[in-house]
Amino acid sequence: MKTQILAPSLLSANFADLGSEIKKIEDNKGGAVHIDVMDGSFVPEITYGEPVIRSIRKLTELPFDVHLMIEKPELHVESFAKAGADWITFHWEATNHAHRVIQMIHEMGKKAGVAVCPGTPVSLLSEILPSADIILVMTVNPGWGGQKIIPSCVEKVAQLKKYREEHGLNYLLSVDGGINNETLNSVIDAGTDIVVSGSCFFNGSLKWS
Repeated sequence: MKTQILAPSLLSANFADLGSEIKKIEDNKGGAVHIDVMDGSFVPEITYGEPVIRSIRKLTELPFDVHLMIEKPELHVESFAKAGADWITFHWEATNHAHRVIQMIHEMGKKAGVAVCPGTPVSLLSEILPSADIILVMTVNPGWGGQKIIPSCVEKVAQLKKYREEHGLNYLLSVDGGINNETLNSVIDAGTDIVVSGSCFFNGSLKWS
């Protein structure tokens, strides 16, 4: 049995029946619900916001893993926390005040995650790693579907795992993008703790045991 947490992404779910899709997550070993929030600025697409999160919060006790792909996340931490987010992950590239955003998330009693795009080296994160609960490594460029996993991003996971061990830190490592049955083992072997899967989970093809 895997010790990793499977966090299916609602972005690939049937929006017309989110209740059934969340039950599918519960019934198929999902350990969290990954919710991608896009603003049409930081990434091209626009998805959903606090009202949707608030409306589905009552449907499950699974933690809501809210991934903010938005500019200036510090302006929205409180509202997403109140809407029902348990883990709030923002992009290092989207704010000049990453350490302060982590503090804000913790002040709301939530776990703080920091995501990095493929072009961002992990060396830039050294100052915030002791404060973060989750580091989300994007293994594709955020905002575009159907991409193949970028191998160098998997190496980032291994680097972050090594850094965690060397410095006695406790953050969890998450990956998002291009996860399927061909790439799953590689990200787990690199040290991933939280696996985000979208279409491969919801079309029923992901082999998770």
